[in-house]
Amino acid sequence: MRVGVVGAGKWGQALHFAILQRGDSSISSRTKRDIKNFISFKEIMEFEYLIFAISAQNARHWLENEFVFKNQKILVASKGIEVNSGKFLNEVFSEFIPQKNLAFISGPSFASEVKESLPTALVISSKDKKLAKKFSKLFPSFIKTYTSKDVIGAEVCGAYKNIIAIASGICDGLKLGNNARASLISRGLVEMMRFGRHFGAKKDTFIGLSGSGDLFLTASSRLSRNYRVGLGLSAGKKLDVILKELGEVAEGVYTSEAVYRIAQKEDVYTPIAVEVYRMLNGKHPEDSLRDLLAK
Repeated sequence: MRVGVVGAGKWGQALHFAILQRGDSSISSRTKRDIKNFISFKEIMEFEYLIFAISAQNARHWLENEFVFKNQKILVASKGIEVNSGKFLNEVFSEFIPQKNLAFISGPSFASEVKESLPTALVISSKDKKLAKKFSKLFPSFIKTYTSKDVIGAEVCGAYKNIIAIASGICDGLKLGNNARASLISRGLVEMMRFGRHFGAKKDTFIGLSGSGDLFLTASSRLSRNYRVGLGLSAGKKLDVILKELGEVAEGVYTSEAVYRIAQKEDVYTPIAVEVYRMLNGKHPEDSLRDLLAK
């Protein structure tokens, strides 16, 4: 199977590396990179199997301007919610690609560790079980894959955990202690589940790799971009300064706004997400801490 990876950021390159350990992978991005098997967007459109690893907020632009549907099977490796529309990525992709051709990857997976061939476990979610299994077979032995049909659950987990990671970074930056971080992450899991269940996600997804697994990883390490955003906020830095220093996309910044809007519209109780959104927009972290403890 020839596989094309769309997006040459850290995660895209890590997936490209992983697929190459077992088979044939090429990679493409908007700007040319010095990467093995790098090809153009036009060339990669001829591949039957594609892995999409572009930031969530750029997904629609790529689908509208670069993508040409030729019955490709797509594995979406991006995580987030489209801010402008409030749509989940499976909804965005479904406007251009049939559901039976779509799968989504989730689970605890820092790109740097994948590129070191360290043991990793991931979930491939799809409405089509055969497609999920087909994508699972692409990965090398150091990546154990599971399959699921709960697409919306995997999506909510992958997006929401970045919000909690920002909050966790703030918590550690303020030196609130291990008790506080553990409480924050566990209540974040409850909040994430409440939000997902509202949209029909399955409970088991939130206590598996896609949910608690990815949440625990992202909310407790400096390797997490979103966690580092939280550290920056706790130090009193402005968001634009933090993002400039980061030099990478932190999806939680955009997801917090999307979740805030959706929760207000759907009347879903999301106290942590609300406070993260407010802190990203200038509220002092200590004021948010006070307000969270009072709720």
